[in-house]
Amino acid sequence: MISKETGAALETELESIRQSIQEILSTPIGSRIMRRQFGSDIPNLIDQPLNQVLVLRVYSAIYTPLILWEQRISIENISINQIAAGSLDVDLEAVHIATNQTLNLNIPLRMGATI
Repeated sequence: MISKETGAALETELESIRQSIQEILSTPIGSRIMRRQFGSDIPNLIDQPLNQVLVLRVYSAIYTPLILWEQRISIENISINQIAAGSLDVDLEAVHIATNQTLNLNIPLRMGATI
């Protein structure tokens, strides 16, 4: 897999998984022409008023697309560190299916314009 930031080949499977998760979660559902179902609802939720319902919806918007689109991992735990205007920090505990290795991933999501 190629890095979307540098264009160089990613060196490890872990980097590929991290990039894939960021891409899945930051892509609005319906925005890809040939894959209308690809993505998550996170971009639609990120600027909503913070309450318990929103937090539950964010967890669902993380878990559901990852089990559908990232089949190299099995999710064990999701923790949300920060929900702020246009950003979300997610800690993800997962198991790499091929190696049975535990992965602890911090996935920062930044959406929209930043100052």
